[in-house]
Amino acid sequence: MLASGSKGNCIYIAGGGTALLIDAGISARETLARLAAAGINHNSIRSILFTHDHSDHCKGARVLSRKLEAQLYANAQTADAIEHNDRALTEGFNIFDSCTPFEIGDLKIEPFAVPHDASDPVGFVMDDGRSRIGIVTDLGQATDLCVYKLLNCDLIVVESNHDLELLRTSNRAWSLIQRIEGRSGHLSNDDAAALIKAVATGRLRKIILAHLSQDCNTPRLARETTMTALHGIGLSSIPVVVASQHEAGELLTI
Repeated sequence: MLASGSKGNCIYIAGGGTALLIDAGISARETLARLAAAGINHNSIRSILFTHDHSDHCKGARVLSRKLEAQLYANAQTADAIEHNDRALTEGFNIFDSCTPFEIGDLKIEPFAVPHDASDPVGFVMDDGRSRIGIVTDLGQATDLCVYKLLNCDLIVVESNHDLELLRTSNRAWSLIQRIEGRSGHLSNDDAAALIKAVATGRLRKIILAHLSQDCNTPRLARETTMTALHGIGLSSIPVVVASQHEAGELLTI
C-alpha cells in the first residue's frame, strides 16, 4: 500500500513475474519515492489499473505513466472520465469490461462492479495461480457480488472509511454526511467489519483496512471494530493492518 485515503491512493502488486499499480492518486515524484522506500524497483512496473475516475485515484496518471512507460487500463466509462478531466493525457487506455476477467502477463485480473458515485467503479481480484488478493477501496455498500468476489482470498484490502458517530457529529455539511453514508458513498467501520466477517475463511492470511477518513475515523477504531468481528467467528488470529495516507506500508509476501 503506497498511499490510501482521500488525499491519494496507490497500490503496488506483483506476482508471477508481473508488477503493476492500482490507481495513481499521488504525484509521480511521491509514488517513485514511496516505491524506493519500500525497496521496490519501479522499472519493473509496466501497467497502471484504475478503479474509478475520482482525482484521489487518478490525478498522477499522466506524469506517472510517462515516467514508468506504463500502459493504462480502465473500463470505458472510467477511461473517458479520466481523459475528460485531464486533456493533456495523450496516452491511450487498454479498455476492459467490468464483468470480464483478463490477463496482464502472468496475473489474472477479475474486475467487478462496486456501488460508488463515480462513472463506473470497480474492485479487483488478482490471482497469480498461487495467491488471490481482493481489493475494494471505495464503495457505499457490500453487495452480494463483493462478498462473492472476496471469498477465498489470501489477502483482502477493504475500505473502512469512517466511524458513524464521528461522522455524524463532525462539522461537515449534512449533504456531505448523507453522501458518505449513502449506498454510493463509503463503508463505515461497522460495514467493513460486516463484510470482512462474511468473507473471512481459514484461507485468509491478512486484512488491510484502507481509505480511512482523517477527520471521522482513527486507525484504532477501525482496527478494533474489525478485530471484534473476527473474534466473534473465531478468526482473531488473522493480522489486521491499517493502510497509511502518508507513507508506504510494509511489502507483504503472500
